[in-house]
Amino acid sequence: MRFASVYPLVTARAVAREFTYEVDDGVGVGAVVRVPFGRSRARGIVTRLVDAPPPGIETRPVESVVGEIPATLVELALWLADYYGSTPARALALVAPEAPKRRKEQAPPAERHALDGEAEPTRLSDAQRAAVERITSGTPGNFLLYGATGSGKTEVYLQAIASMLERGFGTIVLVPEIALAPQTVGRVRARFGDRVAILHSGLTEAERRDEHERLANGEARIVVGARSAIFAPIRGLGLIVVDEEHDPSYKQDSDPRYDARTVAAKRASLEGAVAVFGSATPRPESWAALERLDLGGRLGAELPPVRVVDLRREAGYPLSAPLLDELRGVAERRGKAILLLNRRGIAPALHCRACGTTIRCPNCDVALVLHANASLRCHHCGYETASPSNCPACGSPDLARLGAGTQKLERELARELPELELIRLDADAAAKPEELARSLRRFADTEGVVLLGTQMVAKGHHFSGVELAAVVDADTGLGLPDFRAEERTFQLITQLAGRSGRDAPGRVLVQTFQPDARPVVHAARHDVGRFLAEELERRRALGYPPFAHLVRILVSGPAIEPVVRALDELKAGIADAELLGPAALLRLRGKYRAQLVAKTNQPRRIATQAARLLSAAAPAMRRAKLTAVVDVDPQSL
Repeated sequence: MRFASVYPLVTARAVAREFTYEVDDGVGVGAVVRVPFGRSRARGIVTRLVDAPPPGIETRPVESVVGEIPATLVELALWLADYYGSTPARALALVAPEAPKRRKEQAPPAERHALDGEAEPTRLSDAQRAAVERITSGTPGNFLLYGATGSGKTEVYLQAIASMLERGFGTIVLVPEIALAPQTVGRVRARFGDRVAILHSGLTEAERRDEHERLANGEARIVVGARSAIFAPIRGLGLIVVDEEHDPSYKQDSDPRYDARTVAAKRASLEGAVAVFGSATPRPESWAALERLDLGGRLGAELPPVRVVDLRREAGYPLSAPLLDELRGVAERRGKAILLLNRRGIAPALHCRACGTTIRCPNCDVALVLHANASLRCHHCGYETASPSNCPACGSPDLARLGAGTQKLERELARELPELELIRLDADAAAKPEELARSLRRFADTEGVVLLGTQMVAKGHHFSGVELAAVVDADTGLGLPDFRAEERTFQLITQLAGRSGRDAPGRVLVQTFQPDARPVVHAARHDVGRFLAEELERRRALGYPPFAHLVRILVSGPAIEPVVRALDELKAGIADAELLGPAALLRLRGKYRAQLVAKTNQPRRIATQAARLLSAAAPAMRRAKLTAVVDVDPQSL
């Protein structure tokens, strides 16, 4: 009789351990099995074969084998659970998603969601050629592919993928958001045809199943997708590309809170593959740690000049006089413009001038956002109510709209420049991949058009004829209480500037109330190196990444006292780390929250300690209706 250790795919921390089952010959590590578990049944993953069960354990046989995943993905998932303080079952569920039953044959989603690609250039620059040679030299490792927007990073990816395919290796291409997938898929499909699969959360369950099957059976050898595509079942993996590696969207915001960039480096190590992290505005962590492949400046054109508009001296908001003048020129020339305002809705808040009340969400400690249909919405929990005509606190009709969002910007543009076609791109306007691809295709094919939206519009898009890129309010992220606030502001401005002037003279306009802020000054000069050098010195002095890791333990519950008490008990059990907190946070979705933050050079040890303490406390926390997550290398505090 043969035995195997199986992790049932259940989420409870209280049963986060292996169970021994009897298996038939031929069942190995990576087998997906259905097993009896208590009074029910569960899916499970075979993680190792054993000679005998533990003493005193009466085993039962697995009921059936329902699938298989590569053994390296099992090893990756077990490492992920350990590093991120999660449970093996939750991590294994990432690499072995449940496949629904087949209903009908359908075209691969890449055919429907892709934009048109571009022709292969006749020759590479010397810097591009050197980068391709280094990536494909046969030596595994991690590289930072750095260069200005338009310096040819995508072509380096494509040439490296082609080289890997010739040698029989597969490739994973990660993009930070679904918004970038259509254009990236189009570029890769233009070179490699039906060998490309696509994976992201916008697919249906059936589409994901079909794409996983195409990858597992070798029909597709390249996958393009958002962060979860790092777990794609490609055998013979040779290359992982992480495009726009600076983007915080690579961090998962539910347990296990993995960072796809860290997981990409680990998977490349396990498979003997190469990982390439590409960006025009790299993270300080990557700049400090990785071997750089520098592509230099933009190919065939100069970076566009940047004009900073001081909103303290302008009467118009969100459209200043200089921005309106630039847009009128775009309209006259029937050109294209991209406008970034990193807030949705009509206004971020509704405020009573009489009593000072800001109308807030009843479930969260945040202001409700006014939307175009006269509704107030919470962007955290989804709560929605009609906009009142009088203040609910004092009855005054003197309600003021504070700030501006993308919907207000759209209205102002329609009134001031009706001759321009407007395409809005944000989470409200492009909820589905088909809507997103349709909006981007319209922008590519239209003259006299403005693409306006949130940070979606700044990320990686390459459209011909864009003569103006404008940041409507560069200050939206600067005031956040986060050590990454300046880094993110610099990246957003620089990335948006890169959308302009690629094939014609371009201009960039940045509206701000803080024209002397360090991120704005360096972004206006396109000075990435100087900004990163200063940022690294600041991080070193404060003991922030990359000079230390952060581990955040977040507990939420129906009242603040038991939440803080649970964190105090966890704090007492964690040894040899600088611990900050517990500190109360904003209430969200009706839950009170607090966090404990560790600064450490041993994040895995701290996360493992926290996970062990949480598993022991799981029954008591469940009775108190408390939930907890461990967040290693959090992207915001």
